[in-house]
Amino acid sequence: MYCEAGTSDATPTEPETATTEPALTGAPEALRPALERRGFAQLTDVQRAVAQVDDGRRDLRISSRTGSGKTVALGFALLERLVTDQAAGPTTLLIAPTRELAMQVKDELSWLFADLDRVRCEVVTGGTNLERERIRLRRRPAVLVGTPGRLLDHVRRGGLDLSSVGQLVLDEADQMLDLGFKDELDAILEHLPSERRTHLVSATFPRAVLELADRFQRDALLVEGSANGEAHTDIEHVACRVQKNDQHRAIVNLLLLSGEERTLIFVRTREDTTRVADQLATDGFGALPLNGDLAQAQRTRTLNAFRNGTIRTLVATDVAARGIDVPDVTTVIHVDLPIDGPTYVHRSGRTGRAGRKGRSVILVPKMRAGRTIRLFREIGIEPRWTWPPTAAAVRKKQLERAEAAAIARLDGAPAATAELRAAAANLLRERDPVEVVANLLAESAGVVREPFDLVPPAKAEHTAPRPERGFARFRINWGTRDGANPRRILAHVCRRGDIASNLVGSIAMQANASTFEVAEAVAATFAKRVQRPDRRDPHLVIQRETFRTPHAGGYRGATRTRQSR
Repeated sequence: MYCEAGTSDATPTEPETATTEPALTGAPEALRPALERRGFAQLTDVQRAVAQVDDGRRDLRISSRTGSGKTVALGFALLERLVTDQAAGPTTLLIAPTRELAMQVKDELSWLFADLDRVRCEVVTGGTNLERERIRLRRRPAVLVGTPGRLLDHVRRGGLDLSSVGQLVLDEADQMLDLGFKDELDAILEHLPSERRTHLVSATFPRAVLELADRFQRDALLVEGSANGEAHTDIEHVACRVQKNDQHRAIVNLLLLSGEERTLIFVRTREDTTRVADQLATDGFGALPLNGDLAQAQRTRTLNAFRNGTIRTLVATDVAARGIDVPDVTTVIHVDLPIDGPTYVHRSGRTGRAGRKGRSVILVPKMRAGRTIRLFREIGIEPRWTWPPTAAAVRKKQLERAEAAAIARLDGAPAATAELRAAAANLLRERDPVEVVANLLAESAGVVREPFDLVPPAKAEHTAPRPERGFARFRINWGTRDGANPRRILAHVCRRGDIASNLVGSIAMQANASTFEVAEAVAATFAKRVQRPDRRDPHLVIQRETFRTPHAGGYRGATRTRQSR
């Protein structure tokens, strides 16, 4: 379905689930064998949308939720020129913000294009051997995936010629801007032919990314699988209220409740990943940190251990988690609130993938309740409000799992030998049968440690707390047009006002200015501090203002198509 940006006659997108259409309807014929080998039965919404609307000429902005198959959809769009372009490679260049995401994209396109003659995929990223990459680049791969900094290194050292590129893809363009790669992107684009297709792929398209897209795309077509920034429908969203100083205990009980399922824990800083992982390891959990300070080899080992189940818990920052593609992550725990709605959608999208159910749990101390309510309101989600699982609830779940596992073993076990039956009968003559089974169940429960005795307040409610006016609104003359984003504003505000990040509430971005909230308890002191001109950024002015609801921006600069059924 087609409509101009800003109209309201688009049919709302349904969740990306199976339909009654014939298998792989709409998939390119050349890629069907690879899709079938990979186990595809049907296309997702975004894959079907790209297959239907791509004409091989227009630039695309592919927007769909995390985990919905955007990379395969992108492969559909890249196919025609890959098989017809006879130039030496690379003819297709894909730029990704992180090493993990670049590797993931390369692996995904490698199996998708496995049956195509002369189409070989390579990847270059920071943290790996530069000379080995140069050797691989001499083979002129048709498809090259890389991170901005490493691609630019190869270009400037003469090891990479981009004159043959006819297709450019910016994957997760919003994150590349957030991570400060704008200068690298501009430098790379200077070495590319002007006649090319340029595609942008992202779960969200904030205003700064749209402005970037308008500079480098022509007559772009916006293709949506699910609504932009829309959270997964296969995920249960939980707001878990915690008492002061009970955060670690709540995490422990949540992990015990999850058993052997994989859990991804999000924190704000690199230091926090190590601290939380070490605390959990002390409590007996197999947990490891994932952050930007790790060497590439260690990052790879950590991700592989999480992927193959050697460890069941990964503690990560938002940036480090980009590119994590582990389908069976059951639970995501947000120790620190995400900085904005799109970040929450990206985080929670690590679970509920490939048709599986997932759960996203935000830990909400009392002082963050109002900010959490506004966050969920921003992304249109009504979470289930609750308290951390009690010790009794954890033990009950552990015994249920042990009982189910015992029944499964008994159902699948061969008949016991005469010797074993005799030994069992002898044991039961001297012991209470119920006591014997109870002890065996307790042992098979595999308890890592005892749960914490967390008791909700006497009058605990399982509904959303009432919003409190605990924040003052401030305005800064720094907007998306000048490169501002929530992370940069947060860093500037905390440095200039000398306040902790958890005292900053929601941040609303506009083209020429932005607004943000500061906890009322420190607002007066903060206002005095920021009145003084800033030595580092003297042109930035912060002023206090009355509370106003932030205005949400819309799409512009592209024709929109959304897949509907």
